Amino acid sequence: MKRLLTMLMLTAAAVLTAVADGRQPILPGFHADPEVLYSNLTKKYYIYSTTDGTPGWGGHDFSVFSSTDLVEWTDEGKMLDVKGEQVSWATGHAWAPAIIEVPVASSDAQQISSHASRLTPHAYKYYFYFSAHNPQSNRKEIGVAVSDSPTGPFVDSGAPIITDADRPREARGGQAIDVDVFQDPVTQKYYLYWGNGFMAGAELNDDMMSVKKETIRLMTPQGGTLQTWAYREGPYVFYRKGTYYFLWSVDDTGSPNYHVCYGTAKSPLGPITIDEDHYLVIRQKPEDEIYGTAHNSVLQVPDGDEWYIVYHRINKDYIDKGKGVPGTHREVCIDPMTFDDEGHIVPVTPSK
Repeated sequence: MKRLLTMLMLTAAAVLTAVADGRQPILPGFHADPEVLYSNLTKKYYIYSTTDGTPGWGGHDFSVFSSTDLVEWTDEGKMLDVKGEQVSWATGHAWAPAIIEVPVASSDAQQISSHASRLTPHAYKYYFYFSAHNPQSNRKEIGVAVSDSPTGPFVDSGAPIITDADRPREARGGQAIDVDVFQDPVTQKYYLYWGNGFMAGAELNDDMMSVKKETIRLMTPQGGTLQTWAYREGPYVFYRKGTYYFLWSVDDTGSPNYHVCYGTAKSPLGPITIDEDHYLVIRQKPEDEIYGTAHNSVLQVPDGDEWYIVYHRINKDYIDKGKGVPGTHREVCIDPMTFDDEGHIVPVTPSK
């Protein structure tokens, strides 16, 4: 235990030192919608991202980066291409991934799904959820691919698991994008969340590759404005000390005002409550040329109460609309995230 605590302290010190040294962004090039994962298999951290820097958000593949300390990141390459043979049902617009590590006994690996059974049985399976353009419906929909390694190869399920038709009847807004996956540590059940203009949630089936349609819920946080907490997209869920935290992005991804807010609930499918005195997670800092800080994931360092927010911001050289759409040149950053004694998230100051 003493050795583990020492390692956690070193990790925190390393990240804080990196922030002080100005090592933002943490990934090279243009990437967005970062999803962070700690793998019990490899004892490494991973970030999966939308490939950015293309007109009209037209990237078609996902990258993965690994790290042992959250500071130095290694490019592990393109782990899924939705425009080629890997994903038969989509033609591009690979956006906003989510991934989860699921422990699997070797004797049970063949029972996970027919697609997973093509892979070598292992102690863990990795389920990678993503949105992409489906030409048959001419809509953005959500797919899933599975692997026995956090870096792949990943095998796609062969069809979207969330279509535009799966939106709750009362939902108003955009398409099935911005997926998040979450395991409830209380019940051990798994949940999926998604939606642009609305937030939907549902429990996953045991195969992790389909949802229980009867559990689909409209969960859109109510109220707020573009300056406060009006929901737009990018739901992210985590659990801490008896509370379910729901984070989301406000405003448009190309706006300097793009920021993250949150509410809380007592169950994985809500309802979500917003404290009007405590709703902000992170916002732009224009005096430091930091803009559009949103679409995040959250990391809890294993076996502790140490937390980080991983998010993207708009590259300062592309904030001028005269240079194109600002939201297509984004970069990934990380900062510590803390809580006060009552469990409120302390607003994060984005570091330069």
